[in-house]
Amino acid sequence: MEFLTKQTFLDKVFDFEKNKDWKFEGDKPCIIDFYADWCQPCKMLTPVLEELSKEYDGKIDIFKIDTEQEQELAGAFGIKSIPSMLFCPKEGQPQMAVGLLPKDSIIKAIDEVLLATAETK
Repeated sequence: MEFLTKQTFLDKVFDFEKNKDWKFEGDKPCIIDFYADWCQPCKMLTPVLEELSKEYDGKIDIFKIDTEQEQELAGAFGIKSIPSMLFCPKEGQPQMAVGLLPKDSIIKAIDEVLLATAETK
């Protein structure tokens, strides 16, 4: 798992300063976890994402964005409640999931949103 700043987000995910329409910059599909240190559900999600980053190593990237430190990024995606996870496939539009999801729901989203499009090409 990697923690993103605005600059690394622009380089690895989406350069919203240059592009108005979504254009994914990454080389692998990714999940972005918008969180804050004080958020209890966010703390519960972290070990689940750490497990998934090992289980899907080499297939997807998992990034974390601290909404307190990176308020501009949180604002750019209209983050109003946390945790919020943005699922970014290599092709197509990203999908947002809000709230603490159980691990099996995250796996389902990884398989259906992130990996399904990658495997059909």
